Formats: sequence, C-alpha cells, structure tokens
Amino acid sequence: MPPRKATVTKLFVLDTNVLMHDPTSLFRFEEHDVCVPMFVLEELDNKKKGMTEVARNARQASRYLDDLVRDAPLHIENGIPLDKLGNRAAAGRLFLQTQFIKYELPPTLEHGKADNAILGVQKSLQEQQPQRSVILVSKDINMRIKARALGMEAQDYFNDKVLEDTDLLYTGVLPLPDDFWERHGKDMKSWQKDGHTWYEIKGPLCATMYLNQFVFQENGTAPFHAKVVAQHEDTATLRTLTDYTHQKNAVWGITARNREQNFVLNLLMDPDIDFVTLLGQAGTGKTLLTLAAGLQLTLEKKLYSEIIITRVTVPVGEDIGFLPGTEEEKMTPWMGALEDNLDVLNKNEQTDAGEWGRGATRDLIRSRIKVKSLNFMRGRTFLTKFLILDEAQNLTPKQMKTLVTRAGPGTKVVCMGNIAQIDTPYLTEGSSGLTYVVDRFKGWGHSGHVTLMRGERSRLADHAAEVL
Repeated sequence: MPPRKATVTKLFVLDTNVLMHDPTSLFRFEEHDVCVPMFVLEELDNKKKGMTEVARNARQASRYLDDLVRDAPLHIENGIPLDKLGNRAAAGRLFLQTQFIKYELPPTLEHGKADNAILGVQKSLQEQQPQRSVILVSKDINMRIKARALGMEAQDYFNDKVLEDTDLLYTGVLPLPDDFWERHGKDMKSWQKDGHTWYEIKGPLCATMYLNQFVFQENGTAPFHAKVVAQHEDTATLRTLTDYTHQKNAVWGITARNREQNFVLNLLMDPDIDFVTLLGQAGTGKTLLTLAAGLQLTLEKKLYSEIIITRVTVPVGEDIGFLPGTEEEKMTPWMGALEDNLDVLNKNEQTDAGEWGRGATRDLIRSRIKVKSLNFMRGRTFLTKFLILDEAQNLTPKQMKTLVTRAGPGTKVVCMGNIAQIDTPYLTEGSSGLTYVVDRFKGWGHSGHVTLMRGERSRLADHAAEVL
C-alpha cells in the first residue's frame, strides 16, 4: 500500500463503475494519486466478457493498468507514475493494493461483498495517512452514502460532466433587451440580399453571441427574429429568418406553430448546417419537424439520397426478449414515433406538399426512410444522407462521438432528445452525450441548436408535462 507522504495532494480510491464508465479516468486526477483496490481488479475481470459498452470499457481499463505496471519495479509500494504512457496532465501516481487489509467494518455491513471491501481499503488508507484526504470516487449513490455514514469522504466522478447545472446549458436562443437598438445600432449597417435583411451591429452584447444563435425581440407589432451569421469580438452580423409559420413556406405541409419551431426549421432547411441538435420535452415537435424537413430535402429538393433514422434501444420497462426478423424489423417496436409522425405527414402531403409529394404513396415515402440499429454503426460512413438520431439523451459522450463521426461528405446529422428522460444507468443530465455535443458544438459555423420550450401536442399533454 502507498506509504505515508507529507504532501497536500489527495488520494482517490476508484470504484469499479468509474473505470467501466470511463477507462481514461485513471489519468483525470491531475497532480493527485489514484488507488485501485484488489476487489476492483477482480470485478474488472468478471465484467470483461461480452460485446457491451461496459465490457469494452472494462477491457480497456485493464489494458491501461497492464501498460502502467508492465515495466514497473517488482516492488510497487511507492506507486507508479501515471504520466508513464504520455498523459502529461496526470502528475500523480497509481497505487495498487499490495497487501491484505483486515479492517473491522460495522457488523451491519456484509463481509465479502466487493463494495464493503473497497470501503475497508479506504478506511485503512485513511488511518495510515491521516494528514491527507482519502476520497472514494464512485458512480454508485448508495456506495457514496455508506462511505459518508462511516465518516469518510466520497464523491461522484465529475470529469465527464459538461455542466453541473443544466440550467446553464446553451439554448441556442438569445432574447434581446428593450434598449438593444439604442446601445448597438449607432453605427449599424443594413442591406438586402437573397430575400433577407442583414444588419451589421456593434456593442457589448455582441461579445456574448455565438454563430448560428437565434436572437429575437417581441416588442411592438413587428417582432424581430434573426440569426447570428458572423461574430467577432464586439461586432456581429444578423440575418432575418425565413418565416416558416406562413403557409407559403410550409415544409411538407407542416408550418411552425411557435417561435422556436420557426428557428428549428431555419436550421433544418439550411444546407450549410451539417449538424443540428434539438432539446425539448415531449410534444414540442422535434421528430415531426425533423421528418418533414428530411422528406422535403430528400424527395423534393434531392439534396440527400435517403433518410436514416436510429435511436438508442433502452426500454422504459422490462425488456420483452429477443425479436425476430431483419435489422429493420427488430427496430420496428422502437420506431413508433416514426410511424406516428409519418401518419401526420402523409395526411398533409396529399394537398400541401410539392409535385413530388402529391404523387408519392406512403410505401414510396417509406422506402426512402431506412431504420438502422446503433449496434452496427462502428466503421460505417454515410454519404449524402439525412441522419436522424432520436432519444439521443441516452447516449454516452463516447457513443455520441462514434455516431457523429460516421458522417461523410454531404450528410446532415440531427440529434434530438429530452435530457429529463434519461433511461440509461450512470448517465445524468450533466453527463449525457446530448448535453456534451450541445456544449462542444456551440459557435461552430456549420452547426446549430435550439431548445424547444412550448409543447404543441395537445392541451392534455402540455398540462401533464407541467403538473406530473
């Protein structure tokens, strides 16, 4: 075990679920030391078999540990430098449990259980090194509660969390104050181009704007809605939007019912935007607007060869077992939202869509929509596809990266979900892959994001979302 050191660095005891959640967590503690108890190694060994994400992470964590200890001295009580593999930010040392620890836990805690054995290791280290903080890091809430009940420090693994408070998450929308034009319009230039009005403004609020962020002002009879198309220090260029609330601009027979839906359609219909993220509670129109835009751009404007839709297959209740059929047939039970929205769009296309849509049958439209499983995405490249990822809040950041990097030339990727409805264990609103990409892509010139606030499904659904 690590010897007593007169130092201000902390010693973090890692639980198995942290390594299975993020194998690189070994190198995420900066100048502090990391301890891996023997029971953690046992659990990694038990979890390494299979093709699941957890099994892959367990194998990767074991590889990292093997690389670290491979050329280490036979006596490793003094620890192994964590920067040995080139991770310069990891200035601490790795300690493995090198001796049997017999610590008398309270009789109410079951002996032989891995969680309690890890707590025993932490308690022993705390007694050996009273001058430094010995902290348990675990994704298991009950494990952290037990540690605190025994008078020990414990915390969640925070490195993968984009934000502690999701209220601070980028919404893609910026309301302008009433005095905006007085403060920013003194040296304003404006001109007409491509059916839009452009404004070049200068002022303090411009420094807080992001590319492709929507700005609006609702005072008076003529509301102002625009998108930021250029931004540098305290200057910005705004461009007015296409009004998709008007029937003349209907997308596959669908018009925007509120301000945010209009913003969404301006992103989806813009061929220069390659990556769109949509957040919103149930009934805000995420799937319907995305499918309508996909059909319009694929079947009528022919910008894309086909629509590919996928989603994470995480059941809300008990799993119903194996499903028969092809990949698409197995995905059918998960695609009820697709069928529901196609029913709405097929009613509209008979009268309101373009020439291609009026002659199209439901089967022909359905033939241009491919349903794929996320399990077979690795290694693929999609060319000129309209790729829709539904329920993206259930993806980890690593899975999200795997999916988004599948996009080839001419492909548009749309990720949507509701971070208040996460069904995956160990994922929270702050660590969801959807939160991750919203934060990382903000300000990129070829991406856009909108958080939809207003439900449009029905008065019953809207009231249920508020009161339940």
